[in-house]
Amino acid sequence: MTTMHQALAKTASAFLFLLCTASSWAASPPGTDTPADYSHALPLQVSGKQGVVSLRLPQSVYLHARTADLDDLRVFDAHGTAQPHALHRPPEQPQASRSWRAARIFPVRSKTRTTAGGSSAIDIDIRTRPDGSVLSVQAHAGKAKDHDRAVLDSLILDFGPIDPGKDSETAPAHIEALRFDAPKEQTNYNAQIWLETSNDLRQWSAIGAAELGWLSNDNAQMLAHDRLELSPQTFRYARLTWRRGEPALFAGIQAEVVTRQHSEPFRETLWLKPVSGQQAGDLLYKAGIAVPVEQISVKLSEANIVYPMALGAYVERPSRQVGKATEWVFQPSARATFYQITQNGETRRSGPLTIRPGHQQEWVIRPLNAAATAQPELGLAWQPATLVFLAGGTPPYRLHFGRPDARPTSQPLSQVAPGFTASELGRLESAQVGELQSSKTGTAAESAAAQAGRSARNRTYVLWGVLLLGVFVLGAMAWRLVRQMNNSASKAGDP
Repeated sequence: MTTMHQALAKTASAFLFLLCTASSWAASPPGTDTPADYSHALPLQVSGKQGVVSLRLPQSVYLHARTADLDDLRVFDAHGTAQPHALHRPPEQPQASRSWRAARIFPVRSKTRTTAGGSSAIDIDIRTRPDGSVLSVQAHAGKAKDHDRAVLDSLILDFGPIDPGKDSETAPAHIEALRFDAPKEQTNYNAQIWLETSNDLRQWSAIGAAELGWLSNDNAQMLAHDRLELSPQTFRYARLTWRRGEPALFAGIQAEVVTRQHSEPFRETLWLKPVSGQQAGDLLYKAGIAVPVEQISVKLSEANIVYPMALGAYVERPSRQVGKATEWVFQPSARATFYQITQNGETRRSGPLTIRPGHQQEWVIRPLNAAATAQPELGLAWQPATLVFLAGGTPPYRLHFGRPDARPTSQPLSQVAPGFTASELGRLESAQVGELQSSKTGTAAESAAAQAGRSARNRTYVLWGVLLLGVFVLGAMAWRLVRQMNNSASKAGDP
């Protein structure tokens, strides 16, 4: 019995070792990662002068990549060595529009000059209209009743109301600089001014001092220092006083008003024609699994049509019907109404619909009007990623893609372009792409993929074979053990 138990234990141990080895072998992915393992490639042209190069991925990459997260992207050099790369989406750069707004200038004249630093001892009476615009400015010199000639003391400026921004996508307008025109009939002038700003003519904020000057020569050429830079801020009124130099009435003062608006990112759009879906009335659109759809559009050919629809995909679930293991059902992800209507000689069309970014091999439109017969084209829009790679190894380089079982090799941007600022990344050399190529008459890469699939299936078959063999061996050993135990018991019972 002891010998039998030892044999059984050794057999079980051998079986477990074989099972673990087979499982590990079956779970291990293919070990090769060469250009021949990918179905498509794009030649990349670079100057060779830059160590880090970028490429905004073209539409062909998304159509032929075989993984949702672009794990099957590789940049190979001339010797087939993969180069480090990263994928990222550059941050949105707001667009700035600039305009100049002339100030209405109101001189303040008084016997008493404002003290240096902007602290005024002059009582100023500012009258405004109901809309806030300045009507008049007058200085009072205390109780003095003489009529001596007053001198220029300061300037009150009214730039008008500042646009707060028309919508949530537009930031409020800001004043970022003031520009001064030289005083009339003064070709040479130099002074230091003190600037204060306000939005209500009661509370004033000191901005600081600035130097202004104009210098002309005998050839009527002028050297001007006429610009005052400000930190971006919003104000309507300003007050100028002099810290140095003779006060003068400037010919004009303008404010540089800057409005920054968030720009729409660049998007690729893929237009697809429909085929019949699995259920009556559904329209099926075949796309690529790598396309990260963010917006959809519908192109209608009818002149006047309103088209309510649901967008989604078919998903597999356990079937409720007897005799069927699974079934495909429509799962909606968005609903919208698209239209195209001609009215008063103008055509009105619905805009794109923003959806939650998603990857689908196939998209399905289900008309919500049972009588709908339209066959619209579906537009899928997405923001392409930017590929940043280290141009090492030996050029030329090729971008390869199209392998469903590829391991992800994309690295963090800090490991491909360490120390690069966002501005520097935006100025990287852009690689030029050549014509799309499929490997060896378009069959070699597919054959490699098919071979990988067959290898995976073969490993699964081997694993199941080992399992069945182990069960058979254990069953045989248990049967022999039971027979020996029965024989021993019968012998022990004989007289």
